Amino acid sequence: MSATLLRRTVMVLGLPIALIIIWWFTSANSTDFYQPPLSRILEVFPETWLNDRLLRDVPASLGRLAVGYTLALIVGVAVGVVVGSSRFLRRLLEPVLEFLRAIPPPVLVPVFILVAGIDNAMKVLVIISGCVWPVLLNTVEGVRGADEVLGDTCRSYRIGGVLRLRSFVLRAASPQIITGARQALSIGIILMVISEMKAASQGIGFIIIEFQRGFQIPEMWSGVLVLGLIGVLLSLLFRAVERRVLVWYYGVRAAERGTR
Repeated sequence: MSATLLRRTVMVLGLPIALIIIWWFTSANSTDFYQPPLSRILEVFPETWLNDRLLRDVPASLGRLAVGYTLALIVGVAVGVVVGSSRFLRRLLEPVLEFLRAIPPPVLVPVFILVAGIDNAMKVLVIISGCVWPVLLNTVEGVRGADEVLGDTCRSYRIGGVLRLRSFVLRAASPQIITGARQALSIGIILMVISEMKAASQGIGFIIIEFQRGFQIPEMWSGVLVLGLIGVLLSLLFRAVERRVLVWYYGVRAAERGTR
C-alpha cells in the first residue's frame, strides 16, 4: 500500500472509527433505558435487520427516495434553466420562489395527505418538495454564470436549440447543478424518513417509529445506524457519478493548478 493511499484511508476512516470507539467506551456502563450501550445496539442489529425487513422496508424506502429525488432533479433542472436564461422570469418569479422555498416540507405533509392520500404518492411529493429547491436555485445560478464569450460564440455560429442547451448551457451549469443535487440527496434522506413516520405501513422511518412506540430502544437505535449506513453508501455512489459527469471540470481545474 502506497503512502498516499494509506494517508487517504486514514483520513476517510480515522474519524468514524474514533467516534465509534468513543461511543463504545462512553456507553459501556450505561444503565439509561433510552441510551443503551453500543454493544447492545450492535447485538440486536442482525436479528432486527438481517431478515425480511432488509428485503421489504429498506427497498421500499429507497424506491420512494429514488423516484422523488429523480423527479426533483428533472423539475429543478428544467425550471432552473428556463428561469436562469431569462432576466424577466427571474424578476417575476423570485418572490414566489422565495416564498415557496421558505415553507418547511414537513409542514406540507398534512396537505399532501389531503391531496394525494396516504400511499406512496404522498411520500414522493414530500421528498420532491424539499429536494427540488437546491437543484433549482443552483441551476439558476449556474445558467446565469455561464461564460458570456462562449454564449456569443454560440450565437455567432448559430448554435441553438437542443445542441446549445446540451453543449453549452447544461455543461456550463453542471458544477452548480451537481452541488445542488448533492445537497438535495441529504434532504431527500431526511424527508424520506419523515414521510414514513406518518400514515405508513412500510419503510425505515415506519419501523423506527414502531420500535419507539413499543419501547424497543436498542432496535430503534439500530434503525438509526441503518440510516447512517445508507447515507454513507449513497454519498459514495454520488461521488462516483459526480467524478464521471464532471471529469472535464476536474481536468480543467487540474490543468489550471499545473500552470500556476
